[in-house]
Amino acid sequence: MAMKCLVLNGPNLSRLDLREKNYYGEITYQDIEEAINKEAATLQIEAEIRQSNDESEIISWLHEAADNKIPIIFNPAAFTHYSYAIRDAVVMLKAPCIEVHLSNPLSREEFRHTSVISGVVDGTIAGFGLDSYRLALRALQQLVK
Repeated sequence: MAMKCLVLNGPNLSRLDLREKNYYGEITYQDIEEAINKEAATLQIEAEIRQSNDESEIISWLHEAADNKIPIIFNPAAFTHYSYAIRDAVVMLKAPCIEVHLSNPLSREEFRHTSVISGVVDGTIAGFGLDSYRLALRALQQLVK
């Protein structure tokens, strides 16, 4: 039976085509979905991918994952730096959670150097573009074993 996981993406990731090319290159949200789906199929993982610009919707998804013990790959995007409500929802998870970022927040503006999420997840993978998600799927698979 394939392992199931949720891949949750935060605000503005669906608009990467309009974001800073120096950080995101030509990556689109569709590219993220395709990379995740291809790697998940290779690893025999059933990945459900979701994106929202709405903090409360993301919190509801984290509650759903907690209630159902679903492992998470999570790109909180801008919520990384200030959403204590999302942090509190992550604390409730009962399965592994890996934080991912396409860019390296520590190489960007100073306000991005703080993650309120990193301290409550199993690990963080950042700065590898689409490979951040691929690496997270592999790491999640090992954590669930």
